[in-house]
Amino acid sequence: MKRVFHPATSGTYVNEVDRAITCWMARNGLIILRLGLGVVFFWFGALKLVPGLSPAEELVRNTTYFVDPDLFLPVLAVWEMAIGLGLIVGRFMRVTLPLLFLQMAGTALPLVVLPEAVWTVFPYGLTLEGQYIIKNLVLIGAALVLGGTVRGGRLDPILSRPAITRASIGYCVLASRQSI
Repeated sequence: MKRVFHPATSGTYVNEVDRAITCWMARNGLIILRLGLGVVFFWFGALKLVPGLSPAEELVRNTTYFVDPDLFLPVLAVWEMAIGLGLIVGRFMRVTLPLLFLQMAGTALPLVVLPEAVWTVFPYGLTLEGQYIIKNLVLIGAALVLGGTVRGGRLDPILSRPAITRASIGYCVLASRQSI
């Protein structure tokens, strides 16, 4: 009979390392996600404050033709920077996340308003601008994960084995599937 190695069922050093890494990711993943998302929003917003510096400037100008882009771009820049600051500081998430979701809806406008700037072949061939927009699905997913923490939600690594004590894996306590 062929033996299959699986880290979660092995009593080896590799299993302990796997547990430690998993626990570290559960403890630190949300804060790293929040800070990284905050830096991206703040940085991209700051670029929009300097005319000609943001690679998205022309796309924003062409998409928001119904308002004066010279007025809209600074407003959008400050909006994005506020989202970034809210995420970096980690406070006021109930305000920050709705601002992020509203901004994401606006970011998707070129898919409809400027299809020629987004698609090379509809519905699967994307231009660089189209890729820039579609990658926002990842940002939305990240914001949804962060939104799950506003009432104290957190990540807990779960194994199919009974609970493991703090002493065996540091600060991380793993719950069994039966306790869920």
